[in-house]
Order: sequence, then structure tokens, then C-alpha cells
Amino acid sequence: MLIQLENLTKRFNQERVFENINYTFELGNHYAITGSNGSGKSTLIQIIAGSSLPSAGIVKYSKAAQDILVEEIFAEVSLAATYMDIIQEFTLLELLEFHFKFKKIASDKNISDLIEDAYFSGSENKFIKNFSSGMKQRLKLALAFYSDTSILLLDEPTSNLDEKAINWYSEKIKDIDNRLVIIASNQPEEYKSCEFVLDIEDFK
Repeated sequence: MLIQLENLTKRFNQERVFENINYTFELGNHYAITGSNGSGKSTLIQIIAGSSLPSAGIVKYSKAAQDILVEEIFAEVSLAATYMDIIQEFTLLELLEFHFKFKKIASDKNISDLIEDAYFSGSENKFIKNFSSGMKQRLKLALAFYSDTSILLLDEPTSNLDEKAINWYSEKIKDIDNRLVIIASNQPEEYKSCEFVLDIEDFK
């Protein structure tokens, strides 16, 4: 999997968020997108995910030397972010079963593994609307970790997490070596696994 940003620019009305980003992300590497609050990290993540359009420039996706259309990139992407919606009216088990109808679960895992690993045991029949903000964030991360996708996008992944959950996240992320990982964050502890850093402030 390869993601190439070519002269990528985003503006809101007349305000420039970032301009002329040229960068390549490759499978097997961990990347951090850093910058101050409001600098455009989340905007860039959403463009890479194919859920938002740039004002100028393009994002190219390819796998095994074959181009992938932006309309088809959903199958390759897992995203975890605080602003992501999850269906509040589902129980945990219903949500997991629903999610994995659209995304394949990792080949060596199952739903029971996820529940135990992310310490949701006992909450299988609890409605998502009754989860705390930390539980919801941990669930979003677990769904992203357990989905069989080549691209893993994380936006401020430890927001709302307690110390136990932060340690869980840190252990999970450092063991990923077969996916393209991009973490948007201004907290160094969140992107310790990243070998490469793209500072969005350089493209203002």
C-alpha cells in the first residue's frame, strides 16, 4: 500500500489550512502528523481517509502497483477519532457484529478476542449510549486495531483514556508492523512508535 500526497492544499473560505504538501506514506511504516491545536491535523487525516476533499492537489492510493480509486479506499482504511460517530442504540455485541459485516476481522482474531483484549468482558449487552467517553474511545481503537485493513489512521488516540487504557494502546500500537499507520497528535507519548514525522506547520 502506498499513499502519495501531491501538492495537497486545503482552504476554508479564504483561510489557508495547509498548502502544497508533497509526501509519501508506505506500508509497514508508522508516521506522525504533528502540529498545534487547530493546525489541520484532523483535516489532513480526513482527506487521507477519503472522507473529505482537498481544495487543490490530489491523494493517490496504490496497492501491489495497482491504483485504487478514492471511492474504493474505504475497504482499506480503519479510522479511530473522538469525532467519529458510533451507533448509540446498539449494545456492544450488536455493534461489533454490525461493524464486522462491513470490515473483515483480522484473520487470527474473533469478536470474543476483542472483547477480552480491550477488557470489555461483562459489557457485551450494555448499550453504547451508556458507555463512558473513555470506553467509547477504547472501543473505536479496538475496532480499528482488529479490522483487517492495510491503513490505520488514528487521530489523538488517547483522548479520554485512563492510564490503564493508555498502556493498552501503547502496547497494541508498537506491535503493528504489517500496516501503514498514521497518527495525528501533538502528544509525543501517542506517537512513540512513529519513525517518521510530518509537521503540518511546515506547510502553512
